[in-house]
Amino acid sequence: MDASTLEPRRFTFTVFTPTFNRGRVLHRVFDSLQAQTFRDFEWLLVDNASTDDTPELIERWRREATFEIRYIRNETNIGRQGSWLKAIAEARGDLFTEIRSADELVPNALERLKSHWDSIPEPDRAHYSAVSALAMDEHGRIIGSKFPTDVFDSDSNETRYRYRIRGDKWGFQRTDVLRQQQIPRIEGYTGAIAESIVWRAIGRQYRTRYVNEPLRIYWQDQPPGLTRPVTGWVNAPGRVLEAEDRLNNDMRWFTVAPLTFYRDAVACVCSGLHTGRSLMDQVRTLRRPIARLLWLAAIVPGVGFYAVQRYAPPLGRRLPSP
Repeated sequence: MDASTLEPRRFTFTVFTPTFNRGRVLHRVFDSLQAQTFRDFEWLLVDNASTDDTPELIERWRREATFEIRYIRNETNIGRQGSWLKAIAEARGDLFTEIRSADELVPNALERLKSHWDSIPEPDRAHYSAVSALAMDEHGRIIGSKFPTDVFDSDSNETRYRYRIRGDKWGFQRTDVLRQQQIPRIEGYTGAIAESIVWRAIGRQYRTRYVNEPLRIYWQDQPPGLTRPVTGWVNAPGRVLEAEDRLNNDMRWFTVAPLTFYRDAVACVCSGLHTGRSLMDQVRTLRRPIARLLWLAAIVPGVGFYAVQRYAPPLGRRLPSP
């Protein structure tokens, strides 16, 4: 059989890294992948038109690596969301994980994730999509809160609303589950759209095994990323999408996290006005009566935030955001 007709090799993990001019720190990812005790993975890099020495570094590492490196270079910067979508489409691993370009993994990170995944009884595994672990900084300090128990089965919605788990976490999602999702896109908009929309949608269908093990190292010297946190009108389309998603789909959690939903109602008003949507257009997008009542209670502060963000001169300072 002609080798060109063979199916591409499959892996247990696809480790995805989006990058843009990160040659100074990208070696952290490479070195930590070289040190992994579990070897059945590929490293998939999506480079958004870097102008530094990233291509040369990748070419050198390809010759040195004891694992497969796949490098996709975009001639224009398609941003974090575009990179993420491309990586999901291109992944050859059954399990998909992301490591940012200035971070590291502990040497047994992939081995521990796989071990925890295998510990889920096989008949139950179809109902799970992920394993998620803790992250720590370069000094070994845990980022955010721990899970209620060392091994904890739940979903991304319950952990956020009921248990108020906060801070960066790290793990994988099943690639097939990610490909099933309707990942939000806004025509002509290249800003940030919260991936939490995707995680919440998955959480409504699948469970996650959470473990209190720090497996990822987040360095505090992160250079500017593909998308930066912004306030006001700059990210208004993405913020509206996130707020409407929560108000339309997650109101069952309102009684345990009312402030979270009220903030979303305020953001719906404020960011909606930034996108040119009238108040009447906004309320029509909300399907639940309780969400509409919450939106009515948010009109005054929402309009207030809008006025400050729209008319106050920025002068390089961070504007208030709901």
